[in-house]
Amino acid sequence: MIQFKVKTSEKCQFIDITQEITRHLSSRDWQDGLLLIMVPHTTAAVTINESADSSVARDIVSQLNKIIPFEGDYQHLEGNSPAHIKSSLIGCNQLLPVENGSPVLGTWQGIFFCEFDGPRSRKVNLKFIANNN
Repeated sequence: MIQFKVKTSEKCQFIDITQEITRHLSSRDWQDGLLLIMVPHTTAAVTINESADSSVARDIVSQLNKIIPFEGDYQHLEGNSPAHIKSSLIGCNQLLPVENGSPVLGTWQGIFFCEFDGPRSRKVNLKFIANNN
């Protein structure tokens, strides 16, 4: 397993990490198999969505903030219950096929680190499962 860091600058933010993941695949000569991407945080997530137009990520964050507002009848003492809920809805991992050293994504897709309790310094874990055929 390898790990890299992501530094966020906003309370809620989507950061495109596709190039960073591709760089790690290439530097380790990981060719064909599956890549598990896991975010080891309870107030962050990882998702795949459109990366060609940055307004899509902004729209997702905006709507999540409307659905799960920062202020509400939350009991968690740290005051970041909305971040925990958003993280649970989006999810902390993705499993991607890898072919010829590249993640298999659709034409417009990118891999996003999702911050819901920033700004912070975060981690992303990658685990490659080789296809031994």
